[in-house]
Amino acid sequence: MDQRMLIEELSREIRDPRVLDAMARVPRELFVPERVRSRAWENEPLPIGEGQTISQPFIVARMCEMLQLTGSEKVLDVGTGSGYHAAVLAQLADHVWSIERHRALSEAAADSLVEAGIPNVTLLVGDGSLGWPDEAPYDAINVAAAGHHGPPEALVAQLAEGGRMVVPAGRFDQRLMTVTRQGGEVVAEAGERVRFVPLIESGQ
Repeated sequence: MDQRMLIEELSREIRDPRVLDAMARVPRELFVPERVRSRAWENEPLPIGEGQTISQPFIVARMCEMLQLTGSEKVLDVGTGSGYHAAVLAQLADHVWSIERHRALSEAAADSLVEAGIPNVTLLVGDGSLGWPDEAPYDAINVAAAGHHGPPEALVAQLAEGGRMVVPAGRFDQRLMTVTRQGGEVVAEAGERVRFVPLIESGQ
């Protein structure tokens, strides 16, 4: 499969043209190891080291679509991994802060983002379950690991008024959840089934 074929496949289920355009503008091959680069445009997750994977393109596109970004947002991305998801978010928002536990992955993501010519991502190394309070609140939060007990409280607390978070939640039956803060109230809605690595939360 090549890039054109992947975007065509995604367009059957992804309705936001801005998301499809963002997916087309980010060279996924720059965010995968050399040994799997020939498979970069397959609609599948691929190994990137440290026991982690680069997410399936459809899931990246779906989560971006669920965030409903317009271009002016401050975004927190939890679980940098390869940096690919942050790169796509960067096409859709003003600036992305992306946090990763594994320093080696964050450093590799930095190289990939430079090679891809994407300047509006700030990479951080730390405990993603705690978010990054220094830049809070965030208009949108993207979480690329599953919270076994639901959306982490620290992340919910860093969501701006009118903000939206997309997070996989659950231990065995994982669902993509949308969390919104409106009028001081926080509302969570469960969506489609997914499978993500677990979010290592503070204290674990």
